[in-house]
Amino acid sequence: MATTTQTEPAPTEPPRTEPLRAKRIRGTGRRAVALHVSLILGVLLSAFPFYWAVVMSTHTSTEIFSYPPKLLPGSHFDDNLSKLFDSVDFFGSMFNSLLVAVSVTFLVLFFDSLAAFVFAKFSFPGRRVLFATMMAIFMVPAQLAAIPQFVIMAKLGWIGSMTSLIVPAAANAFGIFWMRQYMKSAIHDELLDASKIDGASFLRQYWHVALPVVRPGLAFLGIFTFMGQWNDYAWPLIALTDPDNVTLQVALSQLNGVHGTTDYGMVMTGAVLALIPLLVVFAIGAKQIIADLGKGAIR
Repeated sequence: MATTTQTEPAPTEPPRTEPLRAKRIRGTGRRAVALHVSLILGVLLSAFPFYWAVVMSTHTSTEIFSYPPKLLPGSHFDDNLSKLFDSVDFFGSMFNSLLVAVSVTFLVLFFDSLAAFVFAKFSFPGRRVLFATMMAIFMVPAQLAAIPQFVIMAKLGWIGSMTSLIVPAAANAFGIFWMRQYMKSAIHDELLDASKIDGASFLRQYWHVALPVVRPGLAFLGIFTFMGQWNDYAWPLIALTDPDNVTLQVALSQLNGVHGTTDYGMVMTGAVLALIPLLVVFAIGAKQIIADLGKGAIR
């Protein structure tokens, strides 16, 4: 009787996944390197104007317009600084700008967030009409309101004082719109319902429920408002009639032609010093935004 032998199939080789995995890793590494190089180039391009301003503040006007341009700091910063302090009341003007910018920022954060909380989470008769009216006002250029605003400030007797800069800017349509949009998605209705069950009043809901949740939005609004008020030039130039009691931007504009010709080294020294508060506020606000976003991701 013949016997049949059954041959076992030859073992198949495992798929070669290592070369593909290595290629993917190399491709991911190249993309990461390209991304980091692009980010570094973007940072260098963004930081170059600040570096160039610092370099110009250390040179004289002749050296600034020399060819080839000087890319390294010079030795005239002390001279430019002394001429700056002799030409304008720099620290007095900086104090006025800080007073206006800090006051307006805190008022805007309070009033805009409070109004936005009402628009975002509460229903009342005429809410849509009122919000549409506010957005229509937001579309009107600020320059059109300069003359009526000046007349109102003059009748109140505030022309020439910092009050004429602080009170009209205490609330704005952009801040209300921004915070309303942020609160609609950030504050859940369940939180408000739970606080109502606990007997929380409207102000307690605003202070203990809404504000802790929307701190990143408040940080952005604070940075935006402070920078806008710090750099404002047109309205302070109109409202402050005393040339010895002005904000920093108006004082720096007085440096043009103060000695017959414009000393650009002195002007750039003032501009560099005026940047310091902006950098400090931006660093504090950006740190707050990143920290709060990180906490939200962990939660």
